[in-house]
Amino acid sequence: MSRGGGGARQRVKTARGRTAASTRWLERQLNDPYVRRAKAEGYRSRAAYKLLELDERFALLKGSRRVIDLGIAPGGWSQVVRRAVPGATVVGIDLLPVDPIDGVTIFELDFMADEAPDRLMEALGGAPDLVLSDMAANTVGHPQTDALRTMALVEAAHAFACDVLAPGGAFVAKVFAGGADATLVAEMKRHFTTVKHAKPPSSRKGSVEWFVIAQGFKGRPA
Repeated sequence: MSRGGGGARQRVKTARGRTAASTRWLERQLNDPYVRRAKAEGYRSRAAYKLLELDERFALLKGSRRVIDLGIAPGGWSQVVRRAVPGATVVGIDLLPVDPIDGVTIFELDFMADEAPDRLMEALGGAPDLVLSDMAANTVGHPQTDALRTMALVEAAHAFACDVLAPGGAFVAKVFAGGADATLVAEMKRHFTTVKHAKPPSSRKGSVEWFVIAQGFKGRPA
């Protein structure tokens, strides 16, 4: 997959009221080939390419008829699903408001809320073939705390996936550097045929994010 075009690097002047950190962020956005590609190709964020690249490697979307997108904002992953599998039913959830996406049901709701799983499943109308989680906890600036809070979301998403997935289904979740912890990986291997970690090319080199990909759901015990 192409990494995007070249061109002269753009620099941003530090404006009054803008911090040096925000200036660096803006400069990085302006010079990011994936940001430019996302704008040109109609995706809401560069994160769309992470799912596209994971799908290229793991064939996640082929044959998926029902998909749940946890942490949908701003909607790039659901856009990818809808373009790859136009007939798929897609349901997403996020604490943040998300602009409508054609063919996608979106709940502005905390995934950890008691009513969230039932509302997702009712809207989906059947067992999902794929559960995607791009959720991450709001950072507090302490790396270990941030990692633990995000891992708690991954564990909750995994438990949900194991409750609802159709046999043979897949689960994908964002994790921090080092991947899912050994206990969670062992639990995933009990429920899925294969469990792997990957860092797609579009994930920034300096980012601590990785993704865990669990495929071949074995089904719930009788």
